[in-house]
Amino acid sequence: MNLAILTQPLQNNYGGILQAWALQNVLKQMGHAPTMIQFCRIENYHSFEMSPLCFKRFIKNCVKVVLGRQWYSLPNQEQTSHIRQNTEYFVDKYITPISHLIVSPSQLKAYCNSEKFDAYIVGSDQVWRPMYSPKITNFFLDFTANQEVKRIAYAASFGTDQWEFTATETKKCAKLAQKFNGISVREDSGIKLCKEHLGVDAIQVLDPTLLLDKEDYIQLIDKENEPQHTGNLFYYLLDNTPKKQETIKTFAKEKGLVPFTTMPPKRFTQENFKTNADDCVFPRVTEWLRSFMDAEFILTDSFHGCVFSIIFNKPFVALGNESRGQARFLSLLKIFNLEDRLCFSEEEILKTSSKTIDWIKVNNKILEWKELSFDFLKNL
Repeated sequence: MNLAILTQPLQNNYGGILQAWALQNVLKQMGHAPTMIQFCRIENYHSFEMSPLCFKRFIKNCVKVVLGRQWYSLPNQEQTSHIRQNTEYFVDKYITPISHLIVSPSQLKAYCNSEKFDAYIVGSDQVWRPMYSPKITNFFLDFTANQEVKRIAYAASFGTDQWEFTATETKKCAKLAQKFNGISVREDSGIKLCKEHLGVDAIQVLDPTLLLDKEDYIQLIDKENEPQHTGNLFYYLLDNTPKKQETIKTFAKEKGLVPFTTMPPKRFTQENFKTNADDCVFPRVTEWLRSFMDAEFILTDSFHGCVFSIIFNKPFVALGNESRGQARFLSLLKIFNLEDRLCFSEEEILKTSSKTIDWIKVNNKILEWKELSFDFLKNL
C-alpha cells in the first residue's frame, strides 16, 4: 500500500526521529511504500489556537526577567538550521521518502489530496497529546474526511493517563476516531482513555523502535563511522537540573564510572548562541545511539532513553520526570517487569543500580510483544 505516516515534527528529539525511522523501515520491510509527512505548524506561534501556550510562555518569561534571568526567545530560521544541522542530516539521509515541509492544516490537506495515499498511519510518540499537537483533530486525520482510505493509529500516545482534551476536542476526536480501521496505543492507560473518552477499542503495542533489533541500530552507527565514547556512564537528561547533576557525580563516584552525555554543551539562548553557536548544536543521531552501545550504565529521564537501554541490554535507572508524565515510563517498564527501575531519589537510584536485570527474560518479552505488534500491522 501507498502509506502516509503522520507523527510529531522531526526536530531535535532523538527518540522521536528514531521511532519515525523505525516505523518507516518496518513498513518497507512489509512491502509497503510509506511516505513520512513532515508536518510542523510554524503558524501555531502566531495563531489563536496557540494563545494559551503562548500566554503561558509569556508569563514564564516575565517571571524570569523579575528574577534577573534572560528572556527566552525561539531561534530564528538561520539559528534553527545551525542548531539542527546534525539531526536534519539524519532525517534527510535516512527518513525517505519524506514530504516537503508542511506548515498549516490547509497545506496538509492539499498535499494529501494530491498524493492519493491508500492509508494513513498516525504514530507513534505523543501524537494524541493536545499540548504537543495543536489542532489535535489533524492527528485524528480530519483532513481525510472525503477520502476513501484506511486510517490506522500505531502506538499512538496520550503521554499521560489523564484526559487533557477539552470537551469540544473530545467530541470532535471521538467522531473521527470511530472512522479508524484500527487503533493501537503505546501505553496501557491509553486503552482506557480510548474507551472512556473516544468510544473506541484499542490494543497496546510496542513503540516502533522496539520492532527493530540492536543490530539494526549498530548498522547505522557503523555506516556513519561513529567513534567510541571515552566515558562509560551515559546520562541523557531532557530536564537537566543542578540536583540531577549532583546525583550523577555522586553515582559516578560511588560506582567508579566516568560520566558522559550526548547533548549540546549549552541550551539555546540568544546569548549562548551569540557567544558560541556551536555549543548549541545537537550531536549526531548516530553519536547518540553509540552512547548506548558504549555505556556500562545509563541514567535517564527520557522515555526513549529507557527504550534504547532495553534494546542494548544495558543496566539503567529511569529518573522520575513528573512534568513529562509517568504513565509512559510505568507502562513501558511494566511490560518487562522493570517497574523498580523508576526512581525518585538518590537513595533509590543507588539501591536500584545494584539489582541485576534478567536480560534473557526481557528479550523473550520483546519477542512476544513484537509478534503481537506485527500482527496488528499485518492485519491492516
